[in-house]
Amino acid sequence: MATESQLQAKRPVSASLAGPYGHPFHPILVTVPIGAWVTSLVFDIASQVVRHPGFLTQGSEWLIAVGVIGALLAAIVGFLDLFAIPTGTRAYRTALVHMTLNLLVTAAYAVNFLWRYSTYTDGGSVGLGRLVLSVVSLAVLGVSGFLGGKLAYRYGVRVADESTQAEGYEPDRNAGNARSAM
Repeated sequence: MATESQLQAKRPVSASLAGPYGHPFHPILVTVPIGAWVTSLVFDIASQVVRHPGFLTQGSEWLIAVGVIGALLAAIVGFLDLFAIPTGTRAYRTALVHMTLNLLVTAAYAVNFLWRYSTYTDGGSVGLGRLVLSVVSLAVLGVSGFLGGKLAYRYGVRVADESTQAEGYEPDRNAGNARSAM
């Protein structure tokens, strides 16, 4: 049986802003910075091995910018999810560490963008310092993602309760009709 604290953490503070019950927006939005930043690292590495890396270094720079913008949007709805978690709980402490790491990573990528901005006009490859900053930032993002998974899959933050989840395991009355139609 779920406690009142558990039920509170499953419900959105604002369904119109954070996503309706059982469909939070935060996990959807985090795919933008993760994808952009991973791809920017691939471009950074590729810029080390191709003959004319200018297009890769410039692409990486703008992917970092897209990631920062996406991370800020994900943070807004993530804050709303944080407000649904009762304070003084393990889930809340985990969420604070998750948020702090994500903000640090976003700040690191903002610095990385500014460090790169307009410096690759010669078409050269990405410098070692910028490459290392991207690798470290992605590693920290991985730790934060692990904590985000813990929030959702272990603590059930913004995940529908078991009675709602049970709907997905009821026999599908239309399944027999679909099979016989094949």
